[in-house]
Amino acid sequence: MTIHATPMIVERLAAIVGARHVIGPDGDQEPYLVDWRGRYRGTAEAIVKPASTAEVAGVVKLCAELGFAIVPQGGNTGMCGAATPLNGRPNVVLRLDRMNTIRAISRLGDSIAVDAGCILADVQKAAESADRLFPLSLGAEGSCQIGGNLSTNAGGTAVLRYGTARELTLGIEAVLPDGSMLDLMTSLRKDSTGVDLKQLFIGAEGTLGIITGAVLKLFPRPRQRSVALAKAEDIEAVLDLLALARTELGDRLGAFEVMSRGQVEVIAEHVPHVAIPFALDAPWFVLIELVDTLRGIDLSAEMEAMLASAFERGLIGDALVASSEAQAAALWTIRHSVSEGSKRAGYVVSHDSAVPLEHQAEFVRRVEARIAALRPEARIVMHGHLGDGNIHVLAILPGIAADQRETLAPIVSAINRAVDEETAALGGSISAEHGIGIANKERLNHVTAPREMALLRQVKGLLDPRGLMNPGKVLSD
Repeated sequence: MTIHATPMIVERLAAIVGARHVIGPDGDQEPYLVDWRGRYRGTAEAIVKPASTAEVAGVVKLCAELGFAIVPQGGNTGMCGAATPLNGRPNVVLRLDRMNTIRAISRLGDSIAVDAGCILADVQKAAESADRLFPLSLGAEGSCQIGGNLSTNAGGTAVLRYGTARELTLGIEAVLPDGSMLDLMTSLRKDSTGVDLKQLFIGAEGTLGIITGAVLKLFPRPRQRSVALAKAEDIEAVLDLLALARTELGDRLGAFEVMSRGQVEVIAEHVPHVAIPFALDAPWFVLIELVDTLRGIDLSAEMEAMLASAFERGLIGDALVASSEAQAAALWTIRHSVSEGSKRAGYVVSHDSAVPLEHQAEFVRRVEARIAALRPEARIVMHGHLGDGNIHVLAILPGIAADQRETLAPIVSAINRAVDEETAALGGSISAEHGIGIANKERLNHVTAPREMALLRQVKGLLDPRGLMNPGKVLSD
C-alpha cells in the first residue's frame, strides 16, 4: 500500500479533531516521542488528540485507510516503552488527554464510568466526592491515565486488598483497528453470557485496540488507617511477618511493602527533600498499612499488638507506628520515591518479577547472588509489593553516560537472563505490573511456552491483521 505524504495526514487529522489538536513534524513533538526513563525515542508523522470516542474512531479509520500505524499514549509514565513510537514505519501517536470526562458515578452500584484519558488521581478524587474509594494507587497517579492503567494491567500498592486493574474493571469501551467501536460499558457484577471480551484489551498495551472508556469498581471509603514501618534482619523474617499480619489482622491489612536497606539508602542520597526518620541499620524495611471502613476501632492499637507479637517472635528488631496522618504520609513518601531515587543513582536495570510467596526468599537470594557474580560493581537494591509476591529487583550501574548506553546491551541482557531464569524456575512471571512494551518483548519470548506465544499471535492477527496497532510492542514483529 502506498503511504501518503505527511502533510496530507496532518491536514486530514485536523479535519477530524481540529487543527489545534494535531502536532505535525514542525511542531513540538518531543514530549511524545521519548519514554519516561529516556531510553526509547522514535518519530511520528503527527501527534493527534481526539476529544471523543467518535473522533478516536475517525482517526483510526483514517490511519487504516492510509496505512499508518497507531501508537496509543496515555500519560506516558510507563516503564517499558509501550507508548513510545518506533522509527522506520509511518505512524501517528494518539493521545487521550482531552478525553477526561467522569461520565457517571453510582453510589448504589459502587461504580464509576470514565473516559480513558482521565488522570488516575482525578478518578480517585471523583470517587471520594461520592464518599467512595477507587483503590488503584501508583507513584505516577498524578499524571498516569486510566487507559494506560488498564492497558498495562497496573498493580500498585493496594493489590493485596483490592486486586489489579484487571480486577477493578467492570466494563470497557474500545475502538478496534478498523475504526469500529466496541461498547462493553457494563456495570454488572455478574454476567455469564460468554467470553469476557474486555479482558482481551486489559494488559494488551494497545496492540489489539484503543480503550476509550471504562466502568470501574468503587469501594466503601476507609474511615481510618494505621501505618507502620518495621525493621527485619532477613527476607524470611519479613515473610513470617506477613503471615502473622494476615492471621491477626485479616482483611484490614491494606498494604505490605518492602524496601531493602540499599534501596532506602539510594533515596536518602538522591532525593534530599524526602526525610528518612529512622536509622538505616537493618537489611529490610517493611511498610504496613491497616485500613477499616468502620469508625471506633483503634487500628493503631491493633497494629501495635501485632508488632509486639512479631518482636517477641524475633521477626522484627524495631518498629515505628505513625502517630498522625502527616507522619503516615511521610512514610509513604519514602516508598513512593524509589523510582526517582534509583533513576538518579545510575543506569537502572530493573525487573518486575512475581513469584509465589513460598519461593520468595529463595528468589531474593538467588537473583542477588547471580547479579553480583555477573557485575560486582552493580548496586543491587529491592523494593516492592511483597504481599502479592511482586519484588522489583534493581541493578544500578553507576557512572554510565548517555553515549555509553549502546555498549550496555550485553550487560543488560546477561542480568535480565539471570533474573528471568530464576523467575521462571520458581514458577513466576517476568512482568507483574509494568507490562511488556519494547523493553521486555524478547524476554517474553524466552520465558513463554511456544504454544502460548502462537495463540497470542493468532489473536493479534484476528483483530489487527495489518499490524497497525502499536507495532513492535509485546509481540516481536
